[in-house]
Order: sequence, then C-alpha cells, then structure tokens
Amino acid sequence: MSDSSSVGAPRSRGDRVWDISNIILLSVILIIIIYPLYFVLIASFSDSMLVIAGDVWLYPKHVTIEAYKRVFQNADIMIGYRNVILYTVIGTLVNLILTTAGAYPLARRDFAGRNAIMLLITFTMFFSGGIIPTYMIVRDLGLINSIGALILPGAVSVWNLIIMRTFFQNTIPSEVQESAFMDGCSNFRLLWSIVLPLSMPVIAVMTLYYAVGHWNSYFQALIYISDRSKYPLQMFLRELLVQNQMQNMMDGDSESMAQQAMIAEGLKYAVIIVSSLPVLCLYPALQRYFAKGVMIGAVKG
Repeated sequence: MSDSSSVGAPRSRGDRVWDISNIILLSVILIIIIYPLYFVLIASFSDSMLVIAGDVWLYPKHVTIEAYKRVFQNADIMIGYRNVILYTVIGTLVNLILTTAGAYPLARRDFAGRNAIMLLITFTMFFSGGIIPTYMIVRDLGLINSIGALILPGAVSVWNLIIMRTFFQNTIPSEVQESAFMDGCSNFRLLWSIVLPLSMPVIAVMTLYYAVGHWNSYFQALIYISDRSKYPLQMFLRELLVQNQMQNMMDGDSESMAQQAMIAEGLKYAVIIVSSLPVLCLYPALQRYFAKGVMIGAVKG
C-alpha cells in the first residue's frame, strides 16, 4: 500500500527541475556525439565547394553522388571489401574459439595452477616484444603475405580473455557443472551444451570487439602484406586518400590544385561512410547483449 502511494505521489519541484536539467544535459551530449557523424553523411552528398566554404552544416546542399562514384569506380574497392569480410569473419571466429578455450578452464576452480597461468597471461598485457621481434616471428613462420599474418599474432586479446573468464566465474553456477558431471557429461559437452548457451551476452560482446578490430585494422596489413590482391579495405581507402593528396601537392597548376582539393574533400567523407557503414549496422544487432555482457564480465568479481 505504501509503495503504490509513494509511486503515485506528486513529485516535488526539485525533482522536476532535476529531471529537466538531466534531459537538457543529455540532449546536448547526444547532439555533440551524433552531429559529427551526421555532418560526415551530409557532407559526402554535398557539393565539395560548399563544404570547404563552410556552407554545409545542417542539411546537404547541391546533392551529388560524385564522391561515391569515384570510390566505387575504383576496382580495388571491391577487392578490399571481399578481403576485409573474409578476414573479419575468419579472424573473429578464430578469436572466439581461442578466447573461449582459454577462458573456460581458467574459470574452473578445480583447474590446478590456474592462478599462475593467469598471472603469466596478464603479464603480456604490460610487456611485449615489440614490432620487430613480432615481425621476425611472423616471417620465420612463413606467414608473410598470408591471412595468418593478420589473424594469428593477435588471436587472443588478454583483456577480452579476462572479461570472458570473469563472466564464466560469476554467471555459470558451479552446482550446474557438478550436476552435469554426475549425469555423465564430459568437459567438452558441458562447455558446448551448457556453458556457451548461457554465455550469449559475453559472446556477443566479444564478437563485436573482435569484428570491429579486424574491420578497422590496416597497420598489420601495412607491415605484412605486399600483394595488392590481399589488401583489406582500409589499405585501399588509405591509398585512395594518400594518392589524391599527393596529386594535389605535386600538381603545379593552381586551378588543378583547387579542383583536386575539392575532389579530396568530398572523397574523404565518402570514404568514411563506406568504411564505417557495415560496422554501424552491426552495433544495433548486438546492442541488447552489449551492456549485460560487459557489466557482468568486467565488474563482478
């Protein structure tokens, strides 16, 4: 009775002021966050001259798709899309398998030596060999110019391993595991049939983390890949922008330089949209798992 009366009680003036202040503050923050992305979108469809002049800020002007035509007329872009999708799918699958295979036994309290192993794994978060030793290992393994060079050196993220391990420890009751063993369940069957179905939130979060990392990665390809047919999308987009900027700097004709500058401006925004759109579409699909997976995996314990 007291609960229902308190819920229906009129709110004080201070509470209403607090709510209004929160709404205004959060609305301002939302606009600050969303507007840069919105501006990139409208600028990519606007006349580059107007964008450079600062006349485009609320809606597109002199709508044109010339920048997108230039992006997709480049045959290398389709090769890059094919490669980055392949690298992202295979890389994320390898990441999930290895991270799960590492996190599950480390979460088991009956696994001898798990604390010492976890200490050694955590040590690698703070100390590493560096780029040159890593390159030498990749070279000696014969992975140069192969998909393995982009996937295997970073196959397991220690941070993601810790998140998944903590999730298993705090979410999967030990009583469930014990009852499964009493029914004759093997360790692999327990992981496949009980643990993984109960761990979809953290798996979704790991999928998002790893997939976005593979999609946006270009530095590994810059180091290990020299065959253009194996370039990921980000390498071609980087090359497209750099080449346009170089032409702009090397061309001595002032009129051509101005024209190149306008082309580069529109191309820059179109490239951002083209490279970001698939990842932006992935976020809403996994959003319902995101907060739960991160909070349970990273805060508890």
